[in-house]
Amino acid sequence: MSILHSHYDSGNFFDEMFAPGGATRPHYQRLGERLGSLTQQEFDERRAAVDLAFLRRGVTFTVYHDNAGTERIFPFDLMPRIIPNAEWQRIEAGLVQRITALNLFLDDVYHGQKVLKDKIVPPALVLGAKHFRREFMNFTVPRGIYVHICGTDLIRDAQGNYLVLEDNLRCPSGASYMIENRSAMRRAFPNLFQSYGVRPVESYADDLVKALLHLAPDQHDKPNVVLLTPGVFNSAYFEHCFLARQMGIPIVEGRDLVVRDSRVFMRTTAGLVAVDVIYRRIDDDFLDPTVFRADSMLGVPGLVAAYRAGNVALANSIGTGIADDKVIYAYVPQLIKYYLDQDPILPNVKTYLASEPLDRKFILENIEKLVVKSANEAGGYGMLIGPASTKEECSQFRNQVAANPRNFIAQDPIMLSRSPTWCDGQLEGRHIDLRPYILYGDKITVTPGGLTRVALRKGSLVVNSSQGGGSKDTWVLQGDE
Repeated sequence: MSILHSHYDSGNFFDEMFAPGGATRPHYQRLGERLGSLTQQEFDERRAAVDLAFLRRGVTFTVYHDNAGTERIFPFDLMPRIIPNAEWQRIEAGLVQRITALNLFLDDVYHGQKVLKDKIVPPALVLGAKHFRREFMNFTVPRGIYVHICGTDLIRDAQGNYLVLEDNLRCPSGASYMIENRSAMRRAFPNLFQSYGVRPVESYADDLVKALLHLAPDQHDKPNVVLLTPGVFNSAYFEHCFLARQMGIPIVEGRDLVVRDSRVFMRTTAGLVAVDVIYRRIDDDFLDPTVFRADSMLGVPGLVAAYRAGNVALANSIGTGIADDKVIYAYVPQLIKYYLDQDPILPNVKTYLASEPLDRKFILENIEKLVVKSANEAGGYGMLIGPASTKEECSQFRNQVAANPRNFIAQDPIMLSRSPTWCDGQLEGRHIDLRPYILYGDKITVTPGGLTRVALRKGSLVVNSSQGGGSKDTWVLQGDE
């Protein structure tokens, strides 16, 4: 029996593959025809082959605080997410607009602070933010770029409109899974893939290393770039190794680097080798124990002095976390209008700020109906989904919001779009989001695709791998089907 013969209910959500009434959307027609010719056994054989390939290649992630073991194979679903070219063009334009405005905001915040003086953003929200780095006021970052690598999370509402859920500007992860997913789909459905005319994502590593080289100090003809990782126990360690290998650069830990005369060097068996650019996957707090957290064993003493001296470049720049703050996220549409005099191409999800008295009153009175998020958490942590939470959980969050309103936002629950996903021997609708990757070097590059994350638990809206989520390959088409 064909796998499409199983009953599929798209529910009261925007379904990526099926229109209301059950008709297959035009850009999914060819996929539907191909899957319709497959038996469940044939489909299962392809799934097993992909799982085995992931196991052999070590495509893993780490779950903290998990007694069953920290490292797991990254869950992958063989049903791709397909985006027509015209749809993607709008997404791409919106992402370029957004990263441009955020870089202008960061440059302003760390220099003239005109945006604060003009009261576009309340000064207290910036100056009192966890990731605002006063140490870098009036410091000019290399090439004037703060955010070199960005992963912006997008969702679709019930009408299929794309909305920005959040920006990830510090150490965005997941690009390695985007590339591995593509490799898996090429092997599983080579003829189907070729017939669709899918735009490639494999150039991501080349584009990334070009963006990093663009930051190198002018005086060096052959810049040395390294990837700085916290180490093997970090949740994204697989990705760190993968990207370093793809870019052909060394992967290092803090103990592998040393600073001499405000220059950074890498320890090698042949002696010290100068380092010009560091792609750091470590948060600001742990970068340099002489400036930030003194107890950090992950960073490099003297690194900030070398950075200040202009002898080494960092991607992303120190201090970008202020634009990663979920409270500042609420102001990005105003920032786009302020800096670019444009309306946002990709709107935000409606957001309530607990720091605002009227919003706070609304949040506290309606917390069981809202999604409440901590301003600086990630990975699905520090979040309450009110409609799916107990009275006790809502009460605990209500107390946290009341005690520290600056640190929380709330949003109306958005029923993320759904996509057919193979679960328990049949196709079932599962909620998804999309994380495209934007690189800012000598130009802004948006990789055509990104990581589609899927909430594998039935009814769940949490797509993070640390919370039981998986992923799909994302096909951006050369043309419109």
